[in-house]
Amino acid sequence: MEAILSSTLEAIGTMLGLCFLGIGIGVGILGSKVAEAIGRNPETKNEVVHSVMTILIILAVFILLLFAFSFMLLFFNPLTV
Repeated sequence: MEAILSSTLEAIGTMLGLCFLGIGIGVGILGSKVAEAIGRNPETKNEVVHSVMTILIILAVFILLLFAFSFMLLFFNPLTV
């Protein structure tokens, strides 16, 4: 029982760590491309910022789903039945 719980906690920690690493790298690349696009064509700033905010909102929803999944693994673990 304790081995299952410790393995679950390790998996959740790894999952969250890799998720935030990927998000950090992705948002950094997105920000650099946005700065490049606005630098090349400043008239389209509003459209570019609007589309980036849409992408970031979708990303925030996925982060909330990840946290919900990790809390489900913590408190309703199917392996500890």
